[in-house]
Amino acid sequence: MSFADSILAGLSLVGNFESFFALFCGIVIGVIGGAIPGMSATMAVALTLPFTFALQPITGILLLLGVYKGGIFGGSIPAILIKTPGTPASSATILDGYPMAEKGEAGRALGMALWASCTADVISNLALILFAGWLASFALSFGPPEFFALILFSLTIIAGVSGDSLLRGALSALLGLLLATIGLDLIYGTNRFTFGNPNMMGGLNFIAVLIGLFAIPEIIAMAWNPTAHVGKARSLGKNWVSFADYRRCFKSIVRGSMIGVFLGSIPGIGAAPSAFLSYSEARRKSPHKENFGKGEIEGVAASEAGNNGVAGATLIPLLALGVPGDVITAIIIGAFMIHGLQPGPMMFILNVDIIYGLFIGLIVSSVFLFFVGTVAIRGFKYVADVPKRILIPSVLVLCIYGVFAVNNNLFDVGVMFAMGWVGFAMMRYRVPAAPFLIAFILGPLLEDNFRQSMLMSGSNPSILFRGPITWFFWLLTIVTVIAISRTTLKNRAALRS
Repeated sequence: MSFADSILAGLSLVGNFESFFALFCGIVIGVIGGAIPGMSATMAVALTLPFTFALQPITGILLLLGVYKGGIFGGSIPAILIKTPGTPASSATILDGYPMAEKGEAGRALGMALWASCTADVISNLALILFAGWLASFALSFGPPEFFALILFSLTIIAGVSGDSLLRGALSALLGLLLATIGLDLIYGTNRFTFGNPNMMGGLNFIAVLIGLFAIPEIIAMAWNPTAHVGKARSLGKNWVSFADYRRCFKSIVRGSMIGVFLGSIPGIGAAPSAFLSYSEARRKSPHKENFGKGEIEGVAASEAGNNGVAGATLIPLLALGVPGDVITAIIIGAFMIHGLQPGPMMFILNVDIIYGLFIGLIVSSVFLFFVGTVAIRGFKYVADVPKRILIPSVLVLCIYGVFAVNNNLFDVGVMFAMGWVGFAMMRYRVPAAPFLIAFILGPLLEDNFRQSMLMSGSNPSILFRGPITWFFWLLTIVTVIAISRTTLKNRAALRS
């Protein structure tokens, strides 16, 4: 199929009111979810997922992508106005956004955040369109040993960068791998950790584990301390961002977008490190570096470009290799599987209309984000003032409905609450939940590719080192483990001193 045919196939799939309306609704939901202190883009995507079951696959996935992109921008609104990031990715925006708000320039900071987010979003989407197909065609030469080495490398990165402790990250990933073994063995058909319960023979429900791990702990935390996340919102002020501001920050926006694209395309890095790296690079290169941290608009532009540049790029490993780039794309890969789609190189051959439909939808999402963001900036105070006594029960009802609706099974609701307390304990003891979920998703793929490799070679493990691709990923894995271990030991030594 030629490039023009692929575009026409994608257009025929998404060229209807339902698809674009779902994308628009997703961005609205994401901006609201990101703008409410205590919620996050991850929680918003997780809560929206069950509502996509009745939709067409492309419509449901566009809805989730809209929530993702809207949520990343929405987190910057409370970061600037009340010094509380709506998502971890917006933490760097506080550094200069809130000082600007204190000076009466909140409207100018939010306007720059919106312009930088939309610019980075376009660059990130273009990178996805240009590189995902190329990477997928390269990945077609992968066999089970190559995929095993790739997934192992992905797990190593995820375990290392998702928290301030390598040990906690690795522990979380191991727990996720252990939980993924529950159910029937796919080759021999024997029970594993089912304890004779027929509800567990098919493994634990992905939605129940997901919502339990990410939404329920936040609800427990909000109920535990209902006064948290409350701050005084600053007024927008009279100043608004000008074209001169945008032109002055343009280099930082493009640089931050490229950093976001690069880090987003590596599984496990995420948006928050990208935002901080983009911010530090902008500060290093700026002639006004002494103003950073005191209300420099270039700092807001750089951090927002950095975190939004990740949004499209994280879909590159997801679509091309079937490996989620962060926790939100881990949720989205679950949506693909629920709709009978398997992301990876074969999807570019079997479902090319869906791939190009997603590309078209992502380009349109940048336009929707600009309009929704403009309205959201002015309407933030109504969103932030939602009382906790209304917010907590509403979110809890959505969680229960979302999990029960999957299989009409109360057992899944019980799994959700059990995982909720596990997630809350992990939150209290600073064990990151993201490696847990990603390992839970990648675990079956890791096991499947390992066992296929052993069957191919007659149980000879040397097949896992059979060519340059496997050697490349093994080398990356070793280098990553050494680098993370050195950083962890250095940080520990710095804390002791």
